[in-house]
Amino acid sequence: MTSEQIEQNKKLIQEVLDAYPEKAAKRRKKHLNVIEEKGSDCGVKSNVKSVPGVMTTRGCAFAGAKGVVWGPVKDMVHISHGPVGCGYYSWAGRRNYYNGVTGVDTFGTMQFTSDFQERDIVFGGDKKLAKIMNEIEDLFPLNAGITIESECPVGLIGDDIEAVAKKAAKELNKPVVPVRCEGFRGVSQSLGHHIANDTVRDWVYEPSAKITNEEIGFETTPYDVSLIADYNIGGDGWSSRLLLDEIGLRVVSQATGDGTFNEVFMAPRVNLNLIHCYRSMNYICRYMEEEYGIPWTEFNFFGPTQIAKSLRKIASYFDDTIKENTEKVIARYQEQADAVIAKYRPRLEGKKVMMMVGGLRPRHVIPAFDDLGMEVIGTGYEFGHGDDYKRTADYAQEGTLIYDDVSGYEFEEFAKKLKPDLIASGIKEKYVFQKMGMPFRQMHSWDYSGPYHGYDGFAIFARDMDLALNSPTWNLIKAPWKQAS
Repeated sequence: MTSEQIEQNKKLIQEVLDAYPEKAAKRRKKHLNVIEEKGSDCGVKSNVKSVPGVMTTRGCAFAGAKGVVWGPVKDMVHISHGPVGCGYYSWAGRRNYYNGVTGVDTFGTMQFTSDFQERDIVFGGDKKLAKIMNEIEDLFPLNAGITIESECPVGLIGDDIEAVAKKAAKELNKPVVPVRCEGFRGVSQSLGHHIANDTVRDWVYEPSAKITNEEIGFETTPYDVSLIADYNIGGDGWSSRLLLDEIGLRVVSQATGDGTFNEVFMAPRVNLNLIHCYRSMNYICRYMEEEYGIPWTEFNFFGPTQIAKSLRKIASYFDDTIKENTEKVIARYQEQADAVIAKYRPRLEGKKVMMMVGGLRPRHVIPAFDDLGMEVIGTGYEFGHGDDYKRTADYAQEGTLIYDDVSGYEFEEFAKKLKPDLIASGIKEKYVFQKMGMPFRQMHSWDYSGPYHGYDGFAIFARDMDLALNSPTWNLIKAPWKQAS
């Protein structure tokens, strides 16, 4: 972008801030910025409370712990401990695909709740929770364990879920993990990720470290890796695992998408942790590095350019055999990638995109758009931290508008002024922008499509962007600014 466009974006930020009361404008100003130099810090404040009264898209700690980290572990039963509403809202909403027989040895799309009533608030829910776990064991004996994700009332009344979990674990002879993730904790779902990571550390990894490989009959290889924080949304984890298998690595643990409790248990025995969603599970990777000496690296399998870079970075941790295999895999898929680009780039070249998502997508997906000749003119996180924005600066171009915890008003005003061709965001924003006559792709769970990871996923990604932008449906309605003109 030119310096003139950078200045225009700065003026746009000020125009949007002018609508706020003085105190709110002062707070929000710290969360909005324009990248003036590629590779520099994005220069925004993050991971603080949302301004009261604005329409934020953030979730809560319960959502981060159950919906993101623990929920995809397919052979465990995850109890939403509290009133039924939170459990219902978090029921199978993220499309974490898995293999298995639901209700027999896998439970990912089932919902278990303690359905708190007024009497449970008054007298406590510990006895009810213990009874529920016994019923679960009777009805679903092939479960590998239970997690208890507590909702707000449980924290407010002070129920001792840890004591109940310890007692149940002895009686059932299975792991029972209490996750104290009441929704009022922290400023967003991000703290829920951290809380869940801590419970993995305390209730899974520490017991695992006390058992030797010989005791469980596990034979190590030099190529053992763990796939961390890939939640297999739309099958993404399978696409990632396919490439890792093809270059000669052995994925011992897939945590947590399509993962089992045993795979989570085995993670501390690998030689390298590969983390996809940095925000949600970097904590446990850092712990394993400090405690067990296992290195970790973040990878990005969105778009062929970044896939090749990530594969080579992963291979650099291993011997020449893996490095040679990696080059062969990249070369084998290059023709396929070139064909996808040749087909879709002419239809998508020059199209402008605004993103606002959680986790890793506000930066990781940029290279896939770049490969198709599309330009990301604005991006931001729901619950990002400072290190997320530092990583984003390596992907985003000069002049990119950055917005942290963007409010509904800000996002709509930015879109009206910047006039993107495509909005790529979450389910809460989808219908607002579609009613504005703007093409939209839901980037939390791929709008019921996917996978988008890997070379095969890139072909689906390109097709979906083409369908969104070039559908004849958009000829029937117009964006507000086009109607005015």
